[in-house]
Amino acid sequence: MPPTQRVGDLVRPDRAWFARDSVELAPWLLGAVLVHDTDEGRVAVRLSEVEAYRGVGEDPGSHAFRGMTARNAVMFGEGGHLYAYFTYGMHVCINIVAGWEGRSAGVLLRGGVVVEGAELARSRRPRSSDRDLARGPARLARALGVPLTRNGADLLSAPFDLRVPPTPVPHHTGPRTGISGPGGAADYPWRFWLPGDPGVSVYRRHPRSH
Repeated sequence: MPPTQRVGDLVRPDRAWFARDSVELAPWLLGAVLVHDTDEGRVAVRLSEVEAYRGVGEDPGSHAFRGMTARNAVMFGEGGHLYAYFTYGMHVCINIVAGWEGRSAGVLLRGGVVVEGAELARSRRPRSSDRDLARGPARLARALGVPLTRNGADLLSAPFDLRVPPTPVPHHTGPRTGISGPGGAADYPWRFWLPGDPGVSVYRRHPRSH
């Protein structure tokens, strides 16, 4: 399912591009650039690290594992939308919904590098080093200026713009991080990252190359 519109070395995906399993979709997002325009200006982040989550009854680490709630309802919609949620009552994390209506799957954006709008990103994270501006899921959302009210936003239209590589880039995989219980075990090697990339977190247990 190729994306439809080339933008330099990257391409803009269409809706059908997201209609696949989250574990399949996740590595395609590595090296992608996500842009968010606000009244303050534009910030773009190149994605370095992501985690895939499946749906109801399939993935004990997923917010959708036990079914639909008011919090996770966006995950049950069509692919290509933003699923934003609060963690620890203070940080926003963002995911890209994968699959199709009713599938309840998504890809967490865990880390990246600011490639446009660094000054604005620094103003949002004034105590951060440049390396850490978007290195971690909450930091990434803060650098992009994505509030919880963007939950459900369509990534194929303003104020967002997503451009992805035409083919998956070389990457490593391993267990997801920050998940207690079976969802964080080696049986779920659904964390994907670009080896050696400065936007990747330090967690690298049991890496595999692809």
